[in-house]
Amino acid sequence: MKIAISGKGGVGKTTLAGGLARYFAETGGRVLAIDADPDSNLPSSIGISIEEASKIKPLATLKDLIAERTGAKPGTFGGTFKLNPRVDDIPDEYGLEFKGIKLLTLGTVPKGGTGCLCPESTLLRVLLRHIMLKRGEAVIIDMEAGLEHLARGSTESMDAFIVVVEPGQRAIQTAHQIKRLAADLGVEKIFVVGNKVVDDGDRKLIEDGVAPMQLLGFMEQSEDIREADRKGVSAYDIGGEFKGQIELIAKKLREII
Repeated sequence: MKIAISGKGGVGKTTLAGGLARYFAETGGRVLAIDADPDSNLPSSIGISIEEASKIKPLATLKDLIAERTGAKPGTFGGTFKLNPRVDDIPDEYGLEFKGIKLLTLGTVPKGGTGCLCPESTLLRVLLRHIMLKRGEAVIIDMEAGLEHLARGSTESMDAFIVVVEPGQRAIQTAHQIKRLAADLGVEKIFVVGNKVVDDGDRKLIEDGVAPMQLLGFMEQSEDIREADRKGVSAYDIGGEFKGQIELIAKKLREII
């Protein structure tokens, strides 16, 4: 199962990604969680302490690794480099283990005025392709907000997209844009999870707005999530309704894929 979680900024992608990773690992599966959002919060959503998370070095910042594998220094202009660098050992060598989850943080490739950025972007692109095609565990990718990752074609080998939608027209519009772009990449399974719902009106707005995309379930506007954010811990560890909602979403996902 290879899942990319996407949506408009601030809708709760990382909360869902962390919850699903914890559930799949807890129920006996091997999980590779990938933080592809430059605003990296997946470690704390999984339950890794802020102190431990601060020690994680994103792959895009590992200049020696990039130079060794691509044959070019990161940020250099011109020259040649390997278009198919070795990446098969990176998840095991550079992933952080936590409660049955292996976490990889990709980091950000700088933009504008920094020279040729091809070595960094090539390494990350080849790594993602390897993970999608060669790795056997469940893969959950917390994507950056918006549509740029789809425009780059960096998730074309996914089994499915989950688009997180809050009760609002902008989030619903983004979901339909993601559906169209994902279809262009050959990804046909596009699912929706509604988040921050308060009442039946919110549920109906999302249900009607995202049709004909399939709805996996809802995560309610929850004090559990607010408390977890205040404490810097995983909402999954707080328990309560959130954990039950994640379980229902995960079970439905397993039935479909």
